[in-house]
Amino acid sequence: MADHSIKGKTVIIAGGAKNLGGLIARDLAAHGAGAVAIHYNSSASRADAEATIAAVKATGAEAVAFQADLTSAGAVEKLFADATAALGKPDIAINTVGKVLKKPMAEISEAEYDEMAAVNSKSAFFFLKEAGRALNDNGKITTVVTSLLGAFTPFYAAYAGMKAPVEHFTRAASKEFGERGISVTAIGPGPMDTPFFYPAEGADAVAYHKTAAALSKFSPTGLTHIEDIVPFIRFLVSEGWWMTGQTILVNGGYTTK
Repeated sequence: MADHSIKGKTVIIAGGAKNLGGLIARDLAAHGAGAVAIHYNSSASRADAEATIAAVKATGAEAVAFQADLTSAGAVEKLFADATAALGKPDIAINTVGKVLKKPMAEISEAEYDEMAAVNSKSAFFFLKEAGRALNDNGKITTVVTSLLGAFTPFYAAYAGMKAPVEHFTRAASKEFGERGISVTAIGPGPMDTPFFYPAEGADAVAYHKTAAALSKFSPTGLTHIEDIVPFIRFLVSEGWWMTGQTILVNGGYTTK
């Protein structure tokens, strides 16, 4: 039977420098991952990437950082090629890349639409493609989406709408890669207490989100925290391998399908 533990495995994390991606890197290293390739988007995240590299190495794991804008297929292909050359073929691939836009459809420009499509949909497609090509047999792939996929709400058409295709990408990839034992999942956190959340929301919206989940009053802020999501991702890329082709919303009862 295949080994589905994390111990000794090689991991690649897109958006792995900070926030959710950074904590995933630290957590998987602490649970025995042998090597972690950490992607970051721009020089603005370089210091965070270096701090995460240091934390991963402190566990005894290898770690290397790679900078890239993943909105082109070539950049995603190069990321996997460079990570493989540095650390060996990956066993686990996790994509946390995303960009939020909260805006009425009538005010969204073509340039904004194209950017949201590139960051949230195109990059996810090519990450799945290259992961399917690069991973060892019995590998695991997880993409971070959003719990807004279960919401009936205005103003997030360009954000949630461009995350929505990832559900089908996940289903298709699970069928295509499944013959090699590779499981493919997507996970949709609720509104998270990170620096990405607050700039897009007004004070009234923040107040609403902090009370909207069934378990809000048991959260320090009422929101989803990165510490709430990491154990689910760890499970999906290890013992939870039998779950595949699924999008799981993890949000304390914020939305459901």
